[in-house]
Amino acid sequence: MCFILVDMKVGERGQVTIPKELRERFGLGPETEVEFRVVNGSILLKKAPKKLNLRKWKGRLQERFKRLGYGSVDKFIDDVRGR
Repeated sequence: MCFILVDMKVGERGQVTIPKELRERFGLGPETEVEFRVVNGSILLKKAPKKLNLRKWKGRLQERFKRLGYGSVDKFIDDVRGR
């Protein structure tokens, strides 16, 4: 594990600048969402996982499920799970 030690001050509004080397290494660009966690008394900054936009998939398989004889995805899932 490699540690990079950088001393910096927190600004008046609670902001800290992430060094360019770290931004590039971890893909932290403008608008990148990050998470702060407290781990063993230390603050951990982590790139937030991308959120899946499932709305764009809504209704895409409706016709295929109808051809298989299912009125809804829920009924298909129930059959697959043996309910």
